[in-house]
Amino acid sequence: MTVADTIRQKIADALDPEELVVEDQSAQHAGHAGARPGGETHFRLVIVAESFAGLSRIDRQRRVHEILAAELAGPVHALSIVARTPAEAGDR
Repeated sequence: MTVADTIRQKIADALDPEELVVEDQSAQHAGHAGARPGGETHFRLVIVAESFAGLSRIDRQRRVHEILAAELAGPVHALSIVARTPAEAGDR
């Protein structure tokens, strides 16, 4: 299983999102700190989940970091997170 697949599965299991985008942006960071051959070090996530309702932006980020603690301690060097509720996603 790839790192992206692991991220996708963990977020899906924990948050039951209505929308989930896991984008590997490692190629954009080749040669930078934390980058390694083969990628899977830099990710952008877009998560739309009702479970974010009532949480501040910081608390949403913390929740995602908790879910992905093992990946952040290992192969993932950088993580960009967009975390919205379905109501907020409709306001785009």
